[in-house]
Amino acid sequence: MELYFPAILDGATGTQLQKRGFSGGGCAEAWVLEHPEAILDIQRRYVDAGSAIIYAPTFGANRVKLEANGIFNRVGEFNERLAALSKEAAGGRALVAGDIAPTGLFLAPLGTASFEELVEIYTEQAAALERAGVDLFAIETQMTLPEARAALLAVRSVSKKPVIVSVTCDAHGRTLTGTDPAAALVVLQGMGADAFGLNCSVGPAELLEQIKRLRPWAEVPLLAKPNAGLPETVDGRTVYNCPPEEFAALAAEFAAAGVGFFGGCCGTDERHIAALRAALEGVKTAAPAPDYGGMLPAATEMDAFLLDPAAEPPEPLECGEDLAESIADALDEGAETLCVAVNSLEEAELFADAQYAVRAPLFIESADPAALEAALRAYQGRAIYSGPLADDVLVPLAEKYGLII
Repeated sequence: MELYFPAILDGATGTQLQKRGFSGGGCAEAWVLEHPEAILDIQRRYVDAGSAIIYAPTFGANRVKLEANGIFNRVGEFNERLAALSKEAAGGRALVAGDIAPTGLFLAPLGTASFEELVEIYTEQAAALERAGVDLFAIETQMTLPEARAALLAVRSVSKKPVIVSVTCDAHGRTLTGTDPAAALVVLQGMGADAFGLNCSVGPAELLEQIKRLRPWAEVPLLAKPNAGLPETVDGRTVYNCPPEEFAALAAEFAAAGVGFFGGCCGTDERHIAALRAALEGVKTAAPAPDYGGMLPAATEMDAFLLDPAAEPPEPLECGEDLAESIADALDEGAETLCVAVNSLEEAELFADAQYAVRAPLFIESADPAALEAALRAYQGRAIYSGPLADDVLVPLAEKYGLII
């Protein structure tokens, strides 16, 4: 099935399952497998309404979420069976995306998970979805950049299929852990994401304002999957009061801002998707048109930056036990860029422990390919290279990790 822009995604799954008997507690994925008719009905309605891509109901089918519900050693089985249900619902009329969502784990200093642990968890799920024959992958509702990066690396390790990534942010334009989505865009498109966008949290009007902020940074099509308005609590229940026509009213403005993937998140149903399809009739998605002004798009875990390509790296900081303090001191002294020397795997481990402190564009100086790659895996931003390594070493690292060379 060939895909054209604008491409219409599906609407909500969780709130639609609740309308069909799911309590909202426990494991939604297990409930779906016990009540397959519910997801088949939901997704067939979306396809009938115009969805060209539906998300397999694998949102919480990673090891962490399943084990939290007392389900062990069944990641492969769950993902394969759930994806099969979506393929049945699609009936060849829509593509099926393997849905990968947050584990809820955090890196230090917010949590105790290691980055490689996140990659391992996501690789297990991505491999199962690849075996299930999904057409593409949707990494969605990401609240932290490390999880999004880990999921993208995991998918790329098991599949060459397209990957679309979306994060969730508040109306002020920050994720749960404070990342600007523009930074996430710069990092993830540099790592090869085929599309990037926003889903959940807010309604169309609020999401459009954030999408417009992303437009100057976007080298890939954007994605918008807003809620059916801002949630309200009525009689102890969460309700969404944005009707289909209002939900779709800004569709042309989204397309003009570079959105190629349209859908709905919490509170939406097939009527919202049908309204989107009608509103997008004859509308063209604006092609990516990044506006860097000759500068280089770099990013930390929190913020995006435009860096003069002629900028010289500062004196490199040595990787030691006090690296985080050295980074903080340099920033306190007004450093506009940072440079860290990483020339061994031991130094890469020390850098990994301190990388969270980086809050300015980062140069990584290294003459050791293995150490450089280890540092790039650990760094949750988009770095610039400084050193003597040749292009045959650097180009693959640039393609995989977004390294600026």
